[in-house]
Amino acid sequence: MRLLVTGTAGFIGAALTERLLARGDEVLGIDNHNDYYDPALKEARLARFAGHAGYTHRRADLADAASVNEAFASFKPRRVVNLAAQAGVRYSLKNPQVYVQSNLVGFGNVLEACRHSGVDHLVYASSSSVYGANRKLPFAVEDAVDHPVSLYAATKKANELMAHSYSHLYGLPTTGLRFFTVYGPWGRPDMSPMLFADRISRGEAIDVFNFGDHSRDFTYVDDIVEGVIRTLDRPATPDPAYDAKSPNPGTSNAPYRVYNIGNDQPVQLLRFIELLEQHLGRSVEKNLLPMQPGDVPDTWADVSALRRDVGYAPGTSIEEGVERFVAWYRGYFNR
Repeated sequence: MRLLVTGTAGFIGAALTERLLARGDEVLGIDNHNDYYDPALKEARLARFAGHAGYTHRRADLADAASVNEAFASFKPRRVVNLAAQAGVRYSLKNPQVYVQSNLVGFGNVLEACRHSGVDHLVYASSSSVYGANRKLPFAVEDAVDHPVSLYAATKKANELMAHSYSHLYGLPTTGLRFFTVYGPWGRPDMSPMLFADRISRGEAIDVFNFGDHSRDFTYVDDIVEGVIRTLDRPATPDPAYDAKSPNPGTSNAPYRVYNIGNDQPVQLLRFIELLEQHLGRSVEKNLLPMQPGDVPDTWADVSALRRDVGYAPGTSIEEGVERFVAWYRGYFNR
């Protein structure tokens, strides 16, 4: 299959591309290689498959409509996975315009290119952050998500709304995937697993927000990739049971779906830190601080819709996942 994947130098994008190439797909990867975090890590991820005969790389920004359209016209992908986005809740408080360009303008360009290229399925990354101020746990795709608490979350909800409009107007099958706190080898340096591992390995104190009273549905990257592939191979279709008088936000009478991909096993943040300390062989001081703006106390994925429709749910335990992550971390950084 000819697949176009955006964000292939990113954490999830690189892991997904490796899997797709291993099963024989032909992949065109697009990434702008921005400097939100160390570009050397992005280059190292790409180096794992850049020489593969089935892979072509294009350095481009999704906000550049001409570049996006040319990539689609020349490659003619059958399906598309959009993982490129400006990530990070806290960064969105300081640099909102970057999120507008990447997550809104860029995604709009992808939708238009899919529409005009006859793509038969677009899968795109949403986020657990869309649940915002919701406190009913676990978070389910049937829940309303009308109260985002960061611009990043608002752009991800906007992506879901934009996708639905294209599914409705043009019959473009779209599937949005709400990822829950992804961690594992080759992870992002701005996320807590890598930040904590850096500080623990150097014996430095860790800042722990909300006074440690956080829980997160940590999800191992290989489980995320498996979920992406399972949904990619099952294009969205109209829901025959959809009732417009009592609408289900996760489905539609258009070819549109939204799924959570999470471990369905929330873990206390202090327990996650404890496991990192255990595998890194060092304990450090914890600075307990108030909750940060834009943050939420807890996340927990209800994955029943994913299990029902595609027969899959993540299953890597936090103990196994952290052990694998630390093994990679120590090898990559020689620590």
